Amino acid sequence: MSNTSRKLSSDEVSALMEGLQSGEITANSGLNNDVEVTDFTFGSDNLELLGDYYALRLINERFARLVRSIFLPMIRLQPKINPFPPEVKTYDEYSAGLNSFMSLSTSRIDELRGSMLLVLEPSFISVLTNCYYGGKLANFPSAKAEFTATEDRIIEIVSDGISQCLETAWKDLMPITIKHQSREINPQFATLVESSDSVIICSFVVQLPNVDSASFDIIYPLQTLKPIASLLRSRVQSDIINDDISWRERLEKSVLNVPLPVSAILSEPLVSLSKLIKFKEGDVMNLPPVDGVDFFVNDKLLFKAEIGETNGQVAVSLNNRL
Repeated sequence: MSNTSRKLSSDEVSALMEGLQSGEITANSGLNNDVEVTDFTFGSDNLELLGDYYALRLINERFARLVRSIFLPMIRLQPKINPFPPEVKTYDEYSAGLNSFMSLSTSRIDELRGSMLLVLEPSFISVLTNCYYGGKLANFPSAKAEFTATEDRIIEIVSDGISQCLETAWKDLMPITIKHQSREINPQFATLVESSDSVIICSFVVQLPNVDSASFDIIYPLQTLKPIASLLRSRVQSDIINDDISWRERLEKSVLNVPLPVSAILSEPLVSLSKLIKFKEGDVMNLPPVDGVDFFVNDKLLFKAEIGETNGQVAVSLNNRL
């Protein structure tokens, strides 16, 4: 029997309709009875409100690459960060899954006239704090009820860095400005939206060696992203962002910012020991004619220069590189 599909003839269509009306043929005819089938009404799922989230997924993937530079100086290694697909829940459903002690930072997005929430786990904050101040990468017990002043400072550094990375990740879609508003440690006091309102949850997993994986969430109210639903359904092309620099470029930038001592030797006159012993304060030593000034960088002769003046201060003009 050929598997090539073909159109039904008019007689076949009539016979099919008569069978449906008489009940001889049911809507489930031909289906495997072992397979569970559920009814679905198009447009009833909250996930369809913003389409397939294609642009938001791209933003999250780009953000996951950028945000690694925030954690690198703290834990002294490049962590692997994976984004989860965006998920829609009511704010009450999301809050029910949180512990009573978390780091919750609320920020304002002016361009979208809405807010966002950054949720960090206390154990992750403890790991970052310990590593930032010279400790080893290890798990810590989370039996505490508040953050120390040092941990609050780490939360501030991480929150500011995440906000900057988010602004950069959103550039291709639209420019946004994220401004910090408040911080809480109890989800009951983090008033992002009403408990029955829907939110979009963007979760990220940070994989660290020899310790448990950490995670953090970025929460957008659904009402905040609704005005740009058409943009979020678009296929965003990365033609603006150029901040996702490679490790080699970051290393080169860091090396070029290393400070080096510079010095210039105007002259090296010779004097006998007998004259040197007779020197006293206020004596003047005549220098021989200066044929160029030796300019040193970290005690290495690099340039021949001339002595001069700029803005009332003594200066040297670099002439020839040796």
